[in-house]
Amino acid sequence: MLAPHHVMTETEFNTKVDEVLLDIEQLLEAADVDADFESGEGILQISFPGGGKLIVNRQAVNQEIWVAARSGGYHFAWKEDGWYGTRDGRELFVVLSECASQQSGKTVIIGN
Repeated sequence: MLAPHHVMTETEFNTKVDEVLLDIEQLLEAADVDADFESGEGILQISFPGGGKLIVNRQAVNQEIWVAARSGGYHFAWKEDGWYGTRDGRELFVVLSECASQQSGKTVIIGN
């Protein structure tokens, strides 16, 4: 069983989510991924040619980031130094890289 995640103030949580959504956009652009982005109000929608989409959004009540992808839904909570899956402990950028790779049809590395 995974340890409970750190509870933040609403302001801390919103700031962290806004930062990570911007990071995702910038990292995808730096990786030269063929995708369109729409963002606002704690939601980032990434659209790939051929109709694939990734949706990354803020879930304030749970203090989580949720990702909707063709391969399923993922929930991430803040733990000391990053966002980690509430079910499997995998890091947000690792999961996003896998999902973006699947949906774009080519290898995409987001982050380190």
